[in-house]
Amino acid sequence: MPEIPAVSRRLLLGGALATGATLAAGAGAAQAAPAAQVGAVPASAPRRRPGQKSMINVPYDAYRTVRVGVIGLGNRGSGMSEGWSAVPGCTVTAVCDIRADRAKRTADRLVAKGKPRPAEYGGSDESFAQMLKRDDIDLVYIATPWEFHYQQGRAAMLAGKHVIVELPVATELDELWDLVDTSERTRRHLMLAENCSYGRNELAMLKMAHEGLFGEVTNGHGGYLHDLRALLFSDTYYTDAWRRLWHTRSTASFYPMHGLAPIAAAMDINRGDRMAVLRATATEPKGLADYRERFVPKSHPSWKETYVNGDLVTCMIDTAKGRVIRAEHDVSSPRPYSRINSLAGSRGIFEDYAGTSTTGGRIYVEPDHSGHAWRDFDAYRKEFDHWLWEKIGDDAANNGGHGGMDYVLQWRTVQLMRSGQVPDIDVYDSAAWCSPVPLSVKSLAAGGRPVEIPDFTRGSWVNLRMGLDSRTSEMPPVA
Repeated sequence: MPEIPAVSRRLLLGGALATGATLAAGAGAAQAAPAAQVGAVPASAPRRRPGQKSMINVPYDAYRTVRVGVIGLGNRGSGMSEGWSAVPGCTVTAVCDIRADRAKRTADRLVAKGKPRPAEYGGSDESFAQMLKRDDIDLVYIATPWEFHYQQGRAAMLAGKHVIVELPVATELDELWDLVDTSERTRRHLMLAENCSYGRNELAMLKMAHEGLFGEVTNGHGGYLHDLRALLFSDTYYTDAWRRLWHTRSTASFYPMHGLAPIAAAMDINRGDRMAVLRATATEPKGLADYRERFVPKSHPSWKETYVNGDLVTCMIDTAKGRVIRAEHDVSSPRPYSRINSLAGSRGIFEDYAGTSTTGGRIYVEPDHSGHAWRDFDAYRKEFDHWLWEKIGDDAANNGGHGGMDYVLQWRTVQLMRSGQVPDIDVYDSAAWCSPVPLSVKSLAAGGRPVEIPDFTRGSWVNLRMGLDSRTSEMPPVA
């Protein structure tokens, strides 16, 4: 049994919630991160409009059944539609894609699984707006190409729906701010569909950090390292090559959130700490051009393209409390898949995608370990397994992709809505986790200079509160 420090975050938070108190960051709340005082580009928070209020700790209304409308029915959206329909107390009432045949195909698949046939929308780039006029949609799930996320997410909230958006929720700072403000004005929740935040290793890592197993957490490392070269040059996988084309027009770190978000949660970002400063570096864009030279026919349309996005884009992030996060993105290089998932502190370290155990993780914590030798993560994951995986792990394996974490995300979202609870991931988390997309562009354009990360909570980050470290609760019974 690992030795736990006498006062863990869970005990502190339990006491704070029991008394209605909040835990402020003290002197740290009034001070910028050290790096923020040297050479950072300032970014001030826009004022709230009169009557506009925070969505922090605002619960969902309780829904007897969560009715989902899906926008975007490519590889991701069609699969997730089946996942939503499998969650108790959830039904897919409408599906939409600019290609009407995809809506029909998804509806047919749901019917074949014994589910009610959803209404079908498609045929134009405004079909989603027609779907949003329906009054039998409570939650809109968006899985379209990145350039449409902001417009569609904003429109869904203005139509009175809660929203869950695939990564990223927006690609520009003003868009991120507008989604925060639209959520606050409409009183509708918008959350990033960050399935990796619900990964089994990631949630166990979160629990271990919050129980004090790593001592004082000082740094973390996460990202998205995935060789997508074959898929990026496929003529069918990404419709109209939308994802490859982003590599011709932006230098951004497109997709670090899969690894960044779990590290941020373990560090209580927006819940006692915040990301304050970002610096970006990038390697030369060599990978896609090299792959094209070796494997893509000269007649392929990609030969007219010039790639500008660096193969490896690294964001170094300082927090207000002096922690450091390294977030990486690389989909253009030959390498095994990894989200990195490394967290370290004064008493130990965890590294994922590195061990030989069945979990893929390895760990070294004092006083359990010594001798400078890594240990397998298996026993620790079993001990610190999150209640969601203990409760629905078997269902997740049978109903969801990506090792089951897709279904855990969907089940938990529906459970929170049906039981009227506060979301684990809110619009402020979503904006902060996606902010490296535009901020990496700014930093790279300035030669790697530090840029300030906006405080989307407008000062409320100093208060410790629940998030992904939730307490056990039940799915309401289905009538």
